[in-house]
Amino acid sequence: MNTARGKGFLVAALFGAVCSVALAPYPAQARGDGVIIREAVAPGTIIVRTAERRLYYVTGYGTAIRYPVGVGRAGKQWAGVSYIDAKYIRPDWAPPAAVRADHPNLPQVIPGGSPRNPMGVAAMSLSGGEYAIHGTNQPGSIGHFVSYGCIRMYNEDIRDLYQRVSVGTPVIVE
Repeated sequence: MNTARGKGFLVAALFGAVCSVALAPYPAQARGDGVIIREAVAPGTIIVRTAERRLYYVTGYGTAIRYPVGVGRAGKQWAGVSYIDAKYIRPDWAPPAAVRADHPNLPQVIPGGSPRNPMGVAAMSLSGGEYAIHGTNQPGSIGHFVSYGCIRMYNEDIRDLYQRVSVGTPVIVE
């Protein structure tokens, strides 16, 4: 999924075009912290600001929870509108073609829970099947441009977000 198209386009029509979100700090909570958003975005929407390496879960009109994330490295980033199409606990990982091209010795599937599995404790796949929001077995990668397009979160943070969202949750990646 490199652009907003197909089912993602429908989400864009329902929730408006990808919007700019002005953010201001709010008192910190655990690892994710609350922020005030100045533009109207529907509660329940996930916004990923690639340049900031932050994910925002909109909790109400004007408020969101902000989480640090790892995002796609140069040449592997994408932007558009999508939605959560499935949720998994301790998912197996089948390296996609782009990863296998760079790492041909990887096995076809790495079982969930394996220290070699980069998906962490949970994953939520995005429509189109190529990308996900997931935990990580490399917490030092959070806050950097590191992935092949997926959005990486601390395992504690993906557990929190996983409980807050459901299949169908809109996701905006800017």
